[in-house]
Amino acid sequence: MGNQGWVYRDQVDRCHAGLTLLDYYSQRYRHTSPAEWQTRIELGQIRLNGQPALPTIRLQAGQQLTYHRPPWPEPEVPLKFETIYSDADLLIISKPAGLPVLPGGGFLEHTLLWQLQQQYPQETPIPIHRLGRGTSGLMILAISGLAKSALSQQMRDHHIRKTYRTLVGGGDMPDRFTIDHPIGKIPHPELGYVYGATPTGRFAHSKCQVLKRTDDSTLLAVTILTGRPHQIRIHLAAAGYPLLGDPLYTKGGIPRSFGTTPTDKVAVPGDCGYHLHAYHLAFTHPRTGDPIEFTSPPPRELS
Repeated sequence: MGNQGWVYRDQVDRCHAGLTLLDYYSQRYRHTSPAEWQTRIELGQIRLNGQPALPTIRLQAGQQLTYHRPPWPEPEVPLKFETIYSDADLLIISKPAGLPVLPGGGFLEHTLLWQLQQQYPQETPIPIHRLGRGTSGLMILAISGLAKSALSQQMRDHHIRKTYRTLVGGGDMPDRFTIDHPIGKIPHPELGYVYGATPTGRFAHSKCQVLKRTDDSTLLAVTILTGRPHQIRIHLAAAGYPLLGDPLYTKGGIPRSFGTTPTDKVAVPGDCGYHLHAYHLAFTHPRTGDPIEFTSPPPRELS
């Protein structure tokens, strides 16, 4: 069963002024081929200032573009999440692996945000931080304006302490080690860019502790104060210990080599297969000022 479709909105900026309508979409959204964009324009699914337009029309800065995507079937994912704590200001949930947090990559209604909107139609809780689709565990969501402001400030000030559990390949890493490689944007053939380890990126800090070793794997606890996208996956790969089953990040903290033929699937950040669980959260309650912390039991593979 498909969803109800969606309208994607853009405003033409000066950098893209002068492009044709077809070139605009083909260059900005490369996950779809120019031939497919041409078909969508000809079907009237893309409108310029509310009106259908020709693929060859040249755009001007400030014009409004809308892509009226028709309903589509979304991949099946686990939709149920566990509520750990709630009050008038905030909500703490445990997200299942496989459930995307926000729309994107073919997901709209099969996302945590959509499910929250159905359960809390008046005051939908807003995620203060995100978890990757393949990551399970604890998330903080703000309900009141006070919580949105105060918790966002705690995130910026690195006052929210998050500890994860993850599984990497066996290695000779020390019992405790720190990774502080910068994380920034790296070109990607379909998405335009993904995040990875790059010297021009932003500061990121991860503290790692070995919990258990076997012949072929190592269980780690990783505590982060910064919250860069895919930080743990990138940092451990940069240190030479990629997450077991990670389809995207390899040693060095950069995306795997892209496919050599047109039929090869190009890995994207939302692909699953790795083991990563947000195990523990500690922060200050935005209204009372009291320290507060939560724990979510890890799945069997990370116990």
